Amino acid sequence: MRTSILTLIAAAGIVIPAAADTKEYTDGVFMVNEDWYGHQNSTVNWISDDWEWDYRVFQQANPGKELGCTNQYGQIYGGKFYLIAKQEKDPGAATKGGRITVADARTMECLFQSDLIDPSGTQCDGRGCLGVDEHKLYISTSNGVWIFDTDNYKVTGMVKGTANPNGTDGKPNTDPTGSLYHGQCGSMVRVNDRVFVAHQSEGLLVVDPYTDTVTDTIGMQPIYDLLPEPESGKKKKMPGIGSVVLAKEGSLWVSVARDIQGTGATLPYLMRIDPATLEYKVIDVPQEFYPPANSWYAWTPDGFSASVRENVLYWNGGPNSWFSNSKVFKYDIDSGEFSLIIDLDKEAEEQGLDNRTSWHLYGCSMRPHPVTDRLYLSLFHYFQDPTYKLRVTDCDGVTLKEVDMITNYWFPSLPVFPDNCAPEVHDPGVVALEGSGPWTIPMTGVFTDDDSMEAAIVKTVTAVSDPDEFNAKIFNGDLVVTPVDLSGISTGTIDIKANSNGLIVDLTLTVQFPLSGIDGSVSEDSKEQYYSLDGTILPERPGKAGVYVLRKGSRTHKIFIK
Repeated sequence: MRTSILTLIAAAGIVIPAAADTKEYTDGVFMVNEDWYGHQNSTVNWISDDWEWDYRVFQQANPGKELGCTNQYGQIYGGKFYLIAKQEKDPGAATKGGRITVADARTMECLFQSDLIDPSGTQCDGRGCLGVDEHKLYISTSNGVWIFDTDNYKVTGMVKGTANPNGTDGKPNTDPTGSLYHGQCGSMVRVNDRVFVAHQSEGLLVVDPYTDTVTDTIGMQPIYDLLPEPESGKKKKMPGIGSVVLAKEGSLWVSVARDIQGTGATLPYLMRIDPATLEYKVIDVPQEFYPPANSWYAWTPDGFSASVRENVLYWNGGPNSWFSNSKVFKYDIDSGEFSLIIDLDKEAEEQGLDNRTSWHLYGCSMRPHPVTDRLYLSLFHYFQDPTYKLRVTDCDGVTLKEVDMITNYWFPSLPVFPDNCAPEVHDPGVVALEGSGPWTIPMTGVFTDDDSMEAAIVKTVTAVSDPDEFNAKIFNGDLVVTPVDLSGISTGTIDIKANSNGLIVDLTLTVQFPLSGIDGSVSEDSKEQYYSLDGTILPERPGKAGVYVLRKGSRTHKIFIK
C-alpha cells in the first residue's frame, strides 16, 4: 500500500498554499547558512536539480522576516521545516528573527517564530533539533534539551537530566569562558523507544521520549581507559563526545573529542553502540586517517553522517580538526574498511594552487543525499575570502558537478534534503503463530520510506481487537504479542502506526493463534464445528458430558456439557 506525501500532509492538517505563483521547493537541496556574523542574520539557499541557485529563499517567501543569528541546524519533519538559531538577531542586522523558526517545507512560508527557547527568558542558545513524534520536537541547546509542542508551537519544558551542569552564568555569547560553551547538548537521534543525545560533558544521554527523562548515560570511560598515562605531573583528561549518528543497519556511532572543553581536538576512535542493549565497541581509527572533526565551543552539527543507501559512514577531517578540513573519509561498517575518498590538499598540489587559491571544506557542511547517495559539500578558500562553491560527488568522492555561488560570507552549516517520499506499508498478510507465546513478529520490511532509513521509522501499537484475550507492543522495533486468555478467539487484529519523518501510515495486522491441532482454515460462512480438546473433529454436537471446542467462522469457544 503506497500513500502519497500530499495525502499525508493534508491528513496532518498542514495547509499547502494554492496560489499559482507560490514557489515550491521539492526538486533540489536546501543549504542552511549561519551567514556573516556581526553583519546579517542567517539565510537559506536552494540549489535546484537543474543546478540553479535561488538565494535567501526564506526572505523571498516572507518579505520583512528573517531567521535568527547563526542558524546552524534545520530539519524537515511532518511537512514543516524547523530552523534553530543561536540567538534571535545578529548584532549587525536590522531585523529580529528568532531562535526557533517553523516554515512550510514546500513553500518556506513562515508559520511561527520565537525569540526564546527557555520560556523563562534565561539565555539559552539553540543548537539542533529532532522530531520525536507527530506532536513533539526536541531542541538541543546550550542548556539542556527542550520540549516543543508542534501542534501549539509552544515550549513546554526541559527534558529531565539534560541541563548544563555549569548552570547559566549569563556571560555574553562572545565570551568563550561562559556556560554557553561548556556542558552543551548537540546532535540527537531517535531509535525505537529511545532518544540519544550528545552531551558535551556527560557523554551520550539515553532519553525516554514518553516521559521526557534521561534513563541512562553512556560515558566516555571506555575511551579514557585506552589512553596512555601522561608524563609525570600531568593528569589524564576525560575524553568527550563529538556527535552521534544512526547507521543504515540500525547501530549508533559516536565520534570522540579529546576533552570536554570544546577545543575541537579529536581522538582516533569511534564508538559503536547497540541502541537496544546499550552495549558498545570501540573502533580504532588507523593512524593514516583523521577521525571525525567536531566543534563544541562554537557549536556546529559537523560532517559526521551516514548513508541511507549503504551501510557506511562519512566524515571530514584534517590535522587541526574543524579548521583544516581538507579530507573526506568513508567507513564501510560491514567490512570494517576505512578509505580516503576526497583529498583537497592533493588536488591543490596537483593543480599548483597555493593557500589562497586552494579549496577547503567548510567545517560542517557535508551530507549524503538520501536518494541519490551523492555527497553535497560546501567549499571555500579561507576565512577572509567570501568565495564559495558547491561540489557534488558520487558515494566514492568522484566529482560530478561544481556550482559557483555569488560572493558572500555564507559560512554554510549543512545541506537539508526535501522529504519528498511518503512511508509505505507492505502488509505481510495473516501471520500464523506457533507455540504457546509470547510471540515476536519481525517488522523488517513492513514499513519503508524511499528517502529515509528503515531503522529510523518509529512503530507504535495503537489498538488490539481483543484486549481481554491478548496484548501487543513494539519492542526494539519488532512486534511482541502476549496471550492473556485465548479460549474465545482464533484470530485477532493489531493496529500499528508508523512514523517516518513526522509522516504517519497505519497497518491493521491479522494474526492467527495456534489451537491445539485444530485446523485454522475455517471460513466466515462455515457452520458450527465441534472438536475434542485434542483437536479431533466431531461429526455432530456432542451429547456426552465433558469439555469441548466449538468453532464457527473465525470465533472459537470452549464449551462445557453437563
